[in-house]
Amino acid sequence: MENISAIIEALILASESPLTLDKICTILDGVDRPEVQNALDQLIVGYDQRQSGISVQEVAGGFQFRTRTEMSVWVKKLKGTKPATLSPAALETLAIVAYRQPIVKAEIETVRGVDVGAPLKGLLEKKLIRIVGRKDVPGKPIIYGTTKKFLEVFNLKELADLPTMRELKEITEQQGILDLETVEETATGSTEEREMEMAEEREVESVEESIEEHTEEITAESVHVQETPEHESFTQDIVEDDINS
Repeated sequence: MENISAIIEALILASESPLTLDKICTILDGVDRPEVQNALDQLIVGYDQRQSGISVQEVAGGFQFRTRTEMSVWVKKLKGTKPATLSPAALETLAIVAYRQPIVKAEIETVRGVDVGAPLKGLLEKKLIRIVGRKDVPGKPIIYGTTKKFLEVFNLKELADLPTMRELKEITEQQGILDLETVEETATGSTEEREMEMAEEREVESVEESIEEHTEEITAESVHVQETPEHESFTQDIVEDDINS
């Protein structure tokens, strides 16, 4: 067979989503899996050695071409617009779903202490979370989980690559120190603005503490999930009812 690495390169480029090794092997029938893996490794190393502006990265269970992080400033200039961002409420809701999935709306609201209907709807529209089934309890509430797009957006191979609670605390503490230094050097905002910032920090800390407190509980809890086949669709009314409940 002709250059296998070149074939894999073309397949990854043409694929609309991260291409799995199994899919590559299926396409290259007649080529042993170890040979395919070796050709893929050579392709990855080749881009790294050339210090190319793009690289082949393993993400969301597959392989995908991605621009290197250090090229982001130039890519942003090309795009000319700021990348889409999530509100603090959406980020907090997404973090709870990511760490405690499978999870229902009521459980998310227990952690956040507020209604999460709007953040859930936005995350569903952005395809960062999905409906995975219904919990086998009275009322059969909808269960939410993250999607492959979530892994792609946050550059994760799998959910196990999510930072631990200790790592999150360290990041938060470091960011807090940097923010404090910045405020001391350049802050000119009003008292009300500073109070709002402090309130947001306290809310984030409260959510992080709640997630940590419940993490061990959720891992020990046995949840019976009524799985939803991929071909089964939830009507808009069903989703709206759950989000607005």
